[in-house]
Amino acid sequence: MPAKVERPDVVEDKHLEYLDDLRESGVVNMFGASSYLEDDFYLDRKEARTILSYWMESYGERHAR
Repeated sequence: MPAKVERPDVVEDKHLEYLDDLRESGVVNMFGASSYLEDDFYLDRKEARTILSYWMESYGERHAR
């Protein structure tokens, strides 16, 4: 079983929900989603990439069936 991914302080539930919804919409390739986070949450590039990275690394863990 993979190790649990540690959640960075900058990550909020609203960011994860937003990214889940964005993925479901199919509007963007998720590798480019950090710019959406920057624009919609007024984040700098580093924060947005940290959030996206955590979202990607923890997706399976958070959506385990």
